[in-house]
Amino acid sequence: MKITYLGHASLGIEINNIHIIVDPFISANPLAASIDVNTLKADFILITHAHGDHILDVETIAKNTNATIVSNAEIAGYYEAKGFNTHPMNHGGSWSFNFGTVKYVNAIHSSSFPDGIYGGQPGGFVIESNNKKIYIAGDTALTYDMKLIALNKPLDLAILPIGSNFTMDVEDAVIAADFLNVSKVMGYHYDTFGYIKIDQRVAKQKFSNNNKELILLPIGNFLEL
Repeated sequence: MKITYLGHASLGIEINNIHIIVDPFISANPLAASIDVNTLKADFILITHAHGDHILDVETIAKNTNATIVSNAEIAGYYEAKGFNTHPMNHGGSWSFNFGTVKYVNAIHSSSFPDGIYGGQPGGFVIESNNKKIYIAGDTALTYDMKLIALNKPLDLAILPIGSNFTMDVEDAVIAADFLNVSKVMGYHYDTFGYIKIDQRVAKQKFSNNNKELILLPIGNFLEL
């Protein structure tokens, strides 16, 4: 499993030559100027919620690639009405795709499209494939529900928002890592704009002080599990 950071809360995931894009907000992010949306490969696009900083490039990528859009029922319905391929889900549900199993899990946030259309309840994704298990939290506050995610099988990686103001902050992300019983966390949803700028050195130290590793990838870089 190869996970590439595309800036903000955007990820590229490659599993067995299947390409997955998560929450693409790239073309309007100056920090991600090195990423060309039109060259991205995608078989699936996973969307945690409908805010503009998570769906900006969905339609461009889907038109270019004919990818299947996976999200909650409301978001899937929104894109299905526009003629895109979709797979609707809802909280607690799982589905086995050709790359692995995806479960849609709780997040505490809000969700509406930039045009004001209701985007359903926000969520996160748990992906299991090739004996690896990752949790992509989406935009969320710290929630006790996170304890449920690692009950049946331990996580290899949690991907958590750490920018505060709109989501949990670094301190809450450390607690989330405890709830998730995971020692390796990839941070995202930070530094894109003023409200969510962080001190990366301090953030890493706070995780280290709790015997955990915070991975902050430069945009365009990747890690492999």
